[in-house]
Amino acid sequence: MPDIRPTVGSGALVLNATYEPLCVVSVRRAAILVLTAKAVCVADGDGILHSARDALPVPSVVRLTRFVRVPYRTHVGLSRRAIFARDGWRCAYCRGPAETIDHVFPRSRGGRHAWENVVAACARCNHTKGDKTPAEMGWRLHALPAAPKGAAWRVLGHRAPDPRWADWLDLREPEAAA
Repeated sequence: MPDIRPTVGSGALVLNATYEPLCVVSVRRAAILVLTAKAVCVADGDGILHSARDALPVPSVVRLTRFVRVPYRTHVGLSRRAIFARDGWRCAYCRGPAETIDHVFPRSRGGRHAWENVVAACARCNHTKGDKTPAEMGWRLHALPAAPKGAAWRVLGHRAPDPRWADWLDLREPEAAA
């Protein structure tokens, strides 16, 4: 059995046979896919995995040898960590470090718990805003909240991507807020 210890960035991107990103698995799972000939290594990571008889470069990106049909979710799940990641860990009101989440239109007044109504906020702004809307406070949002889109969000969720995966995930630079 290869000596597989967790490393920094200890995940591997799995591509379908058509080079479409499917998911992220552990380095151990990726190595097993390569060793059983269910996948081929497309990009190597840092380091080498050793067993009694073999040495295998740590896989960073693997491609399955057979096509797998996967039904995709049409939406990204809403979670605290995903909201913070979408907003860049910054407060939607003052752009300071975010600590909490805030409902733009308060839930106590009929606001929904949905991507379009939830933003990351610092504790000070969240407490000051309380049960009011930003318009009632005279505040404005730096960016309108929306559900995240793209293959990177579908595959990675809130995880930070490895820079070696950029070619397969179609990662773009975030647009600057005006």
